[in-house]
Amino acid sequence: MVDTNITYTEKDEGKNLYRKKTYYTLVIEQEVLAKDKDEADKLFGDSGIDHSKINSEITETKDGVETYMVDANYNDSGDTEYMGKVVFDTDTYGDEAIENGDVTIDTYADENDLSEKEKSDVDTAINLEWEQSIGK
Repeated sequence: MVDTNITYTEKDEGKNLYRKKTYYTLVIEQEVLAKDKDEADKLFGDSGIDHSKINSEITETKDGVETYMVDANYNDSGDTEYMGKVVFDTDTYGDEAIENGDVTIDTYADENDLSEKEKSDVDTAINLEWEQSIGK
């Protein structure tokens, strides 16, 4: 007895059953917003393929061809690539961009530069430290 998903009856007597494995390369390119490359790598590692969706529904069944098995295995991945930084779009909206929350992805921004919020947080911390040092 052979394990198969093909339905056969006495009308198929004399026919041969064939099985063929075909290997495909699947490429998944994902993006994530993260504070740095390490956080991005962690987030990418926590995502990927939902293996419950790798099933016969991704195959085409016609002319009597039935899917016996579908599988996906990890093979390799590229490096995490810096694409740009979310910044206020002052080029388009001027100083109102900060007030209105108008942002864009700046592909020329340095990956390690502080954001406007981070700069503000640093300024606030410096001012608090200064006020504490003078007894305010």
